[in-house]
Amino acid sequence: MTQTPTTGAPARPSAVGPAHRRRRLLIGLGIGIAALLIASIASLAFGSRIVSWDEIVGGLVAPRPENFAEQAVASRVPRTLLAILVGAALGVAGAVMQGITRNPLADPGLLGINLGSSLGVVIGIAAFSISMTSQYIWFALVGGVLAALVVYAIGSLGRAGATPLKLAIAGAATSAALSSLVSAVLLVRTDVYNVFRFWQVGGVGGARFEDMLPVLPFFLVGAVLALFSARGLDVLALGDDVAKGLGGRVGPSRAVAGIAAVLLSASATAVAGPIAFAGLVVPHAARVFTGPAHRWLIPYSAMLGAVLMVTADVLGRVIARPADIPVGIMTAVIGAPFFIWLIRRAKVREL
Repeated sequence: MTQTPTTGAPARPSAVGPAHRRRRLLIGLGIGIAALLIASIASLAFGSRIVSWDEIVGGLVAPRPENFAEQAVASRVPRTLLAILVGAALGVAGAVMQGITRNPLADPGLLGINLGSSLGVVIGIAAFSISMTSQYIWFALVGGVLAALVVYAIGSLGRAGATPLKLAIAGAATSAALSSLVSAVLLVRTDVYNVFRFWQVGGVGGARFEDMLPVLPFFLVGAVLALFSARGLDVLALGDDVAKGLGGRVGPSRAVAGIAAVLLSASATAVAGPIAFAGLVVPHAARVFTGPAHRWLIPYSAMLGAVLMVTADVLGRVIARPADIPVGIMTAVIGAPFFIWLIRRAKVREL
């Protein structure tokens, strides 16, 4: 039976339809990219030496050896790119992990990745006397991946498989065990602690292109897998039983998304050290604009994560000039009050 309109006026399309929402989200994404561009320019301009616009252009195009300002700009380029890369990776990893576990407090630390990477670096320093960033990368990457595999294996035990609750409990237990192992090594090896503490703080200072190149493939593969898993994460958000009822493949979807999150977070931790709050706070901030749909949440988390990391790095250089505060400390200083503000505004809900 055809339903007739209640008035004689023709029906008008809703002002907030899918097309309008899509246009609004695209505009928001463009504004975020513009904010990231401004933060990147600030990252090139501010530091122990503040440079002019002409010196920024000269430093980017062809820095002259005799011009210290242009040399300073050139040295800040890899630092800025690393901050963008790490911030985007941690933002996406946090969004994917929260989607997998349906836990609003999930971040790279929940599945033991940060502590797995830390233990890998500690073992590398203690057993192989490594002391360079290019050496930390591989130990941290292997440690993070192994920790995630252990958490997933423990969380998969039992008839129900890897449920969100079991993964969270397995991650907490594994993190506690890894933390004890790290402390056990550091307590008896003060020489290891003296080297390890500089990596543990987390930072992008001293970034070099040659240190970033080995982990770029891991970032790219992780980002592609995260985007590919967006639809599966939307189905998982309905609950495992509903997802299976709708024909969703719960296990493979969770596995692909998990691989993406591990690659992104382990790579970011490997090159910049353990950085807190970015993976936790950024997805919640992105949901304020996008809602729960992961096809929008993932790119927004990448963009906001990059903005947060670059801005935190710039503030750390401006506040403590001519020295700088590591970005791992600044993200905690910025992220903690912002997260409390989000909670007070009831923006953090069950996923």
